[in-house]
Order: sequence, then structure tokens, then C-alpha cells
Amino acid sequence: MTWNIKTGGVDRGQRFRLPAIAEVIAAEKPDILCLQELRDFTRNDERRMTELAGAVGMTAHLARSLIGMPVAVLIRDPLVFTHTASVTWRLHHAAAVAVIATTSGPLTVVSAHLNPFSPYRRMREARWLAARYVDSSARVVVAGDLNGLDPVSDHTEALASQHALFRKRHLYPDGRVDSRALAAFGSAGLADLWRSAGSGDGRTVPTTQGGGREFGGMRLDYVLATSSVAERAHDMRVVRGGPAEHASDHYPVRVDLDL
Repeated sequence: MTWNIKTGGVDRGQRFRLPAIAEVIAAEKPDILCLQELRDFTRNDERRMTELAGAVGMTAHLARSLIGMPVAVLIRDPLVFTHTASVTWRLHHAAAVAVIATTSGPLTVVSAHLNPFSPYRRMREARWLAARYVDSSARVVVAGDLNGLDPVSDHTEALASQHALFRKRHLYPDGRVDSRALAAFGSAGLADLWRSAGSGDGRTVPTTQGGGREFGGMRLDYVLATSSVAERAHDMRVVRGGPAEHASDHYPVRVDLDL
């Protein structure tokens, strides 16, 4: 499962959303969880990360960010990390990289949060991550808030529903849709799992109680994978209803991988 939990689960007015976030995670009970926008999770010896991981029964690898917000990969027993790495300076936010031991061999998981403002910089980040961590012959998953539109769909309705102030985040200067970031991952050998395994409404923003002004109804959160993983993916959906409606301005996305 992947989820942007919005500013570390705390709003500017100090509304504390972490209990609702933990409730959603506990209900879905993912074996692997990618989280983004973990503001303040590095403070006090990563206390907030430790507390959330403990509340949902998982182990976390947290990646710091120099100018943006941290991200993380969490796993549930009996899965274990065999290697971890952090991208802290090449991205506006960050990426957490984890190699996870599974019964069928190692799986590399990258939890990423790409540039939300500039489609060009977002493309540069995607190309760098793909070049560094994607091996099309290996088992690799890149999941997270990639902040871009896919290069296949018709985005006319989605962009029309977005406030004009924020629409330029997804456009070339001449007004064409800029989907180069997601195209870069595709060129590196990563498949968009929603295409083969997704069902229902694929839009991940906004939720009914958050993000309405900033986002149009669009899909910004993805799970991408190399072919050896993609062929084992099924039952992918956007998690809606209950506390997921107010826990963040993004909905979580979950998928089953038979590994």
C-alpha cells in the first residue's frame, strides 16, 4: 500500500490525524507500506515514526529530506530488510529504498515523492531514480506520490476540475499535458499496475474532506513495477470510505502481489 498522509498527519491548526491514519493502515494490514509527507517524523529521534510503526505492527525505514518532507518504507513480520538507502538531496522531497527478503527472493521497493510544482524537475527526478534503482530484469516496485499524470489517459476532465492556479503543475508552457515523469518510468521498464490490476475509481485526490482547491479529480499516487512483479499483481484499488475520507487529502492505494 502507498499513501501520502499530508504534512505528517498534523494540520496547521494542529488537528491531529495520526489516529485516523493508523486506523486505515490497521484495517488494510499491508505487508509493505510506502508513506510520503512525513513532516516532523525525524524529530526527537524519529519518535513519531516509531510510534506510528508500533501502532500498526510494522518496522520502518525512514528517509530524511533536505528541503521537503521525509518518506518511508514499512514492512510487517516475517518480512525483513536486507538493505536500505535514502535519497535525501536529488529530490524535492525524498525517496526511501529498501531491499526486502521474501520467500521467492529479494524485492526492491522505492517509496518516492516527486516534485509537486515543476513538471520538468519532476521528470528529472524520475529519470534519475529510474537510472539508479530500476533494473528491468529484477523485481522492483516504485510506489508513492509521483505528482504527475500518466501518459496514456485523457486528462481533459481532470485538468478542467482543477483550480487554474494549480493546473500549470501538469502542463507544458504551451498548455499541453506534461506526462514526462511517468513516461520516464515506463521507458525504464516499469509498468503502471493500475492498467492491469486496478478496478473502480482510480482517482487518488482529492478526498471528500481535503485537497479540493489544490487538486482536480486525478490520479497522482502510483504503484509501478518491473514485469516479474507486474504479472503477479491483482485486486488493486483506491481505499475509500471511513477515516480515509478525512485522514489525508490523498487516498491510499493498495494492491496484492503474489510473491
